[in-house]
Amino acid sequence: MQSIPCFWMRGGTSKAGSFIESDLPESIVEQNNILCRVYGSDDPTGRQINGMGGGTSTTSKAMIVGKRSNEVNGINYTFCQVDVSANQVDRKGNCGNISSAVGPFAIEAGLVDEITEPVTQVRIFNTNTNKTIVSHVPVKNGKVVYNGDFSISGVPGTGARIRLDFLSPGGAVTGKLLPTGNVKDLIAVPGYGTVEVSIVDAANPLVFVRAADLGITGQEMPKDIDGNAELLNHMLAIREAAAVLIGLAKNREDAKINSQAVPKFCFISPADDYISLPGEKVAKQDIDLQARMLSMGKLHPVLAITGGICIGVAAKIPGTLVNEVVGHAAEKDELNIGHCSGVLSVGAKVNIHDGDIQVENGTVYRTARVLMKGNVELN
Repeated sequence: MQSIPCFWMRGGTSKAGSFIESDLPESIVEQNNILCRVYGSDDPTGRQINGMGGGTSTTSKAMIVGKRSNEVNGINYTFCQVDVSANQVDRKGNCGNISSAVGPFAIEAGLVDEITEPVTQVRIFNTNTNKTIVSHVPVKNGKVVYNGDFSISGVPGTGARIRLDFLSPGGAVTGKLLPTGNVKDLIAVPGYGTVEVSIVDAANPLVFVRAADLGITGQEMPKDIDGNAELLNHMLAIREAAAVLIGLAKNREDAKINSQAVPKFCFISPADDYISLPGEKVAKQDIDLQARMLSMGKLHPVLAITGGICIGVAAKIPGTLVNEVVGHAAEKDELNIGHCSGVLSVGAKVNIHDGDIQVENGTVYRTARVLMKGNVELN
């Protein structure tokens, strides 16, 4: 039986097996094979009962981390989305939540050169998107600080606040902030007709649709979407058509198999009162819009951080659906996004000059912690 060193980390509202790249074979094919065995992904029931996976997209993630030799406090980080019911690993995009655990893991693993207090900056190069993230990790006595009074929606309790700056996040996957060159497009979806979308690629590519155009309110929860096969298939069909339009898949079938993680599908609606998954009231005056996002074919119970960054950027681009929904709130330094589990605040700095749009950065705040240190056994 093969044994591989690893940590298990919570980053934001997700969990991931965390591996040092030198502990894994160089071959991506071999790495993916190992990850599927670790997570128990050859389980047609999707429960991953014979592995470490939790049977959901948010608990079937992995990070592979290594030291960058040419940069002080520089880290290479590869994100892997492991399928819950098939031996497949998607590396096309990044996960912002897991990104928040990379800095702490790198410090714990001895990969960070210069530890400063009270905050150590770790420069993370995400190999999925070829983009840099600066993680501001709280440190005391040379150790990562996990306890604190900062709370995030979707995670019980509090922890130390970790700031993440996504530098120049535009074109993370497609190479273009606006992959089609347009702020809005009409997509013809066989069997469903035509729908107006905005496709924006910042941190990850998202295809935005008005909730009203789908015949829904925008306040839906996972059970409302995942339990409605016709509606879910409509959303997935739009996502697949968008994947083809922006060159991430050859056809819809290819998008289903080889581009499951991106683009993300997100439906948006104006701010309004609603009750979150934890049963708490989210007030209209406390948010600037509502957003719900699919992840690996199901409604995300929270909101992906990369999705939040993309929403924050899209809000500042005149003419996008997001910009139209938020109205004057687009001028704010921070945008408050109402999602299934509460509120996510994101900052985005976007410069527009003579029609040229440049995204300087996007900022979010998360918590993270170590769940387990040890080895994982492969059968």
